[in-house]
Amino acid sequence: MKKKFLWSFFLITIVMLTGCFNKGSSDIVGTVTKSLSNLKNYHISGELEIINNEDSYKYNVDVSYAKTDQFRVSLKNQINNHEQIILKNKDGVYVLTPSLNKSFKFQSEWPYNNSQSYILQSILSDLKGTKDKNVKSTKDGFTITTKVTYSNNKKLTKQNIYVDKKGNIQKVEVLDQDSKVKIKMTFKTIDFKATFEKNYFDLNQNMNVAGDETESTMESIDDIIYPMYLPENTYLSSQDKVNLKDGERIILTFAGDSPFMIVEETVRAEDEFTTIPVYGDPDWLMDTIGSVTENTLTWISNGIEYYAVSETLDQSELLEVVQSISVMPVGK
Repeated sequence: MKKKFLWSFFLITIVMLTGCFNKGSSDIVGTVTKSLSNLKNYHISGELEIINNEDSYKYNVDVSYAKTDQFRVSLKNQINNHEQIILKNKDGVYVLTPSLNKSFKFQSEWPYNNSQSYILQSILSDLKGTKDKNVKSTKDGFTITTKVTYSNNKKLTKQNIYVDKKGNIQKVEVLDQDSKVKIKMTFKTIDFKATFEKNYFDLNQNMNVAGDETESTMESIDDIIYPMYLPENTYLSSQDKVNLKDGERIILTFAGDSPFMIVEETVRAEDEFTTIPVYGDPDWLMDTIGSVTENTLTWISNGIEYYAVSETLDQSELLEVVQSISVMPVGK
């Protein structure tokens, strides 16, 4: 009788403990969802790491949001201190490059058109949009795995959201189809009671207060940079140089089964602040924020503006070519 009682007590204890664990795991999703559902203003500081093949780029991230649907995201490269600012206000979406005295204006639904690891509204959208969320208990809290939507990079398929036991977001990792981490956002501070001055999200104000560092510029392209990956039965068919008034342009034409073109052109800082309308959406290209459309990719890095275009390759295939471009020259 005593053995039977002890056995029954043991089973009841196991059931209770299992129930508590499951309840804790399911409740944490509700806690995180609730805390992100009534966002008014917030300010985030953290570190973003972009992993591209063998290269890794780290940025100091500063994110501000006002309930009038205004965003300001500062991304500062930890190596060269180069800063870009993504700005969304009542006039549109801009990518500012203060060192070139330029801004690029997009007709875009950013940041709502894709997953964004450093935007809380995007994390909330992914949580709500994933029916079968995988929740695991860890020593310090919980890991919540959700689906992601990166329309410009369909290889990114899921993310791990790390939260503490109170539901505070600590880190987000975005993984590809092989479960390799490609984007890592570490949150250092999140202030849900942030206040901002009247002109905080103003375009000109942000250009004026941004750093005065100068983008590295070139008058000539001494070392042409080539993609390290080419689609099957595709080859470099021609290489042309065009002399410009203040620099030069290199045109690389690739022929074969999957033809495409890459243009590399020297850039210089503008004497006066200039806003350039562009098509597409702002997105990560190599070590910088560039412009992505259905069949074109444009970005500026280390004093060179790159333009890749193809009428044959789809966006993901062209992106794969672009992501294989080495920071250092690799030759043909």
